Amino acid sequence: MANPTQKSTKSRTKIKRFHLRLKKPNLIPCPQCKKLIKPHHICPYCGFFKGKEILPKKEKKQKKMKKEGQARD
Repeated sequence: MANPTQKSTKSRTKIKRFHLRLKKPNLIPCPQCKKLIKPHHICPYCGFFKGKEILPKKEKKQKKMKKEGQARD
């Protein structure tokens, strides 16, 4: 197995690893409730997607309660 002939500098190492950084999530405001959500996803707060109600109110409450229970743990 070959060994490097010269030490790579800190800047070269960082340049190589630049693509491994954490990226900010792309969030958009929900057109219905104006909370930030992922694009192309159903809003977990109001249950709407492209102006249509997808999740009935019962499911929304259950989903919200699960999230709150996970946040407390």
